[in-house]
Amino acid sequence: NPYDINYLGKESEINISELENYFFVAIGDNHKRREKATKLRSQKILTPNLIHPSSSLSKNIELGIGNFIARNVAVNDLCSFKDDVIINTGAIIDHGCLISSAVHIGPGSILCGDVKVGENTFIGARTVVKEGIKIGKNVIIGAGSVVINDVPDGRIIYGNPAKQIDD
Repeated sequence: NPYDINYLGKESEINISELENYFFVAIGDNHKRREKATKLRSQKILTPNLIHPSSSLSKNIELGIGNFIARNVAVNDLCSFKDDVIINTGAIIDHGCLISSAVHIGPGSILCGDVKVGENTFIGARTVVKEGIKIGKNVIIGAGSVVINDVPDGRIIYGNPAKQIDD
C-alpha cells in the first residue's frame, strides 16, 4: 500500500459510530459514489473536498462537498460544482460552467465557457466540449470526443463530432 491508507473492511462490517467524523468516498462509479456519500451525510459524517495543491482554482467559484479535484486541473471564474464530482488530472473548466452532482470529467478534458453538465454524467478523457453546450443527466461521452451540440438525458455519444451510438 503506497499511500499508507488503512483498510477498514467490508461496508457491512464497519461501525460508523466508532470512526472519525469524516470520510472521502473514492468510488469511480458516479451512481455508487453519490449513493454512499449521501448515506454517510445522512449519518452526520462529513465528506470533504480533496483538492490537489497543483490545481489552479479561481477564487470566484462555488464548490459543493465531497468533490475530488486532481493534479493540474484549471478552473476559471464563475464556475459552480455541486457535490461528489470528480475533475480528473489536467482537465480545464473554463468560465461560467455548471457541473451537477456525481459528474466525472476525465483526464485532459476541456469544457469551454458556459457548459452545463447534468448529474451522474461521465465525460471521457481528452474530450472537448464547445462553449454554451448543455449536457443532460446520465450521459456517457466516449474518450476523445468533440461535443458541438447539446446532449439530451441518458445518451451515449462519442466521436468527432460526437454522435449518439445507434442501438
